[in-house]
This record gives sequence, structure tokens and C-alpha cells, in this order.
Amino acid sequence: MIESLTGNVVNIEDDSITIDVHDVGYLVFCANPYRYQEWLHEKVTVYTYQHVREDAIRLYGFLHREERRLFEKLLQVSGIGPKGALAILASGETRHVVQAIEEENERFLVKFPGVGKKTARQIILDLKGKLIELIPAQEDHDGKITVEGDNTYDTGVNRELNEAIEALKALGYVEREINKVLPALQKEDNTTDQYIKNALQLMLQR
Repeated sequence: MIESLTGNVVNIEDDSITIDVHDVGYLVFCANPYRYQEWLHEKVTVYTYQHVREDAIRLYGFLHREERRLFEKLLQVSGIGPKGALAILASGETRHVVQAIEEENERFLVKFPGVGKKTARQIILDLKGKLIELIPAQEDHDGKITVEGDNTYDTGVNRELNEAIEALKALGYVEREINKVLPALQKEDNTTDQYIKNALQLMLQR
């Protein structure tokens, strides 16, 4: 089992990156390879999972061990393979996926490609109560326990905008991309679907 790779990111494709470790290039499949754009031709550590089948051996890579552990847990759910697990992880927000499972939020889970109501229910049945350790918790100034980074986006109480942001992350857009269009979106008062459409149009213009 290869626990991690540390080397230079030398190539990025739609579904994978190539990491050069001492002149050996490792093909690593990722949930969102473009998260590694800022490390192109620079050194990075990627935590890996080696998936072995009769016809293929593949490495899957993650920025954090928590992401990898969630990936491993998702693979235990009937009906979810590596491709489906990566689609769920594409948002890059492990804590939000875990919270959705703990809160039995099927509506959040069915946003991911390949996850219907039946699969969402199976994820909840199989994993609820088994993932809490994946969410780092910290005390806020009032002494309450909150999920670390829960206020990544300052969108106030605009639920529609929050939902649109989660949908964009599920589509594979990273925080850096979303943050560029967020100020323009915050000036609007729209439905979730309209926020998503406007965000995609703004991203295409940049």
C-alpha cells in the first residue's frame, strides 16, 4: 500500500494528475485534479489509496487524510465505486458531506452525479455515526463547539446562495474560482438555480 507520494506535479488532466517522484511519474486519479493547479511544477504531498481489480491497479489521490478516509468509507457502501466516491468528494468539503450524512440530508447527497434517492439512503444507513472523527471541531469565542471552517463563505442568512455555492462545489469548482464571482452574486437576490446559472456565466467570462 502506497500511503502517500511527495513530488512535483508535472501534468494535470480532467481526471488525474502526474506526480514526478525521483524521475518516476505516478498517474494519480483525483476528485478534482485542478485543485492542484497552484502546485504545477512544484512539490506537493498527495495521500493515496491503491485500488486493485483483476484488470487494473489505480492510485487515487487526496489532499488530506480525512478525504481519503471518507473515500474508503464510501467504497464500503453498496452501489458506490471509486468513480462515484470521487464525484462526492469533488466539492473538497469533507465536513459538509459528513454533516449531510449525520443529518440524514438526502437532498444534499442527491446533488452528486450518480447518487439517486436510493443510493443516498444507503449512504446514510451505512455511514451515519461512523464519520464524526472526520470533522475537526473547535470551540468558538462563546465556548460552543463548531465545525472548523464552517463559515468559509460570508453569505449571511442567504440560504439560496449557500445552496448554490454547495452545488458549484459539487460540480467541481474550487473555492478560489467561487470566491472570484461571489461578490457579484452577493449583490443579487435570486433563486438557487438562478444563482448557479449566473455564477457559471461569470466564470466563463473570466
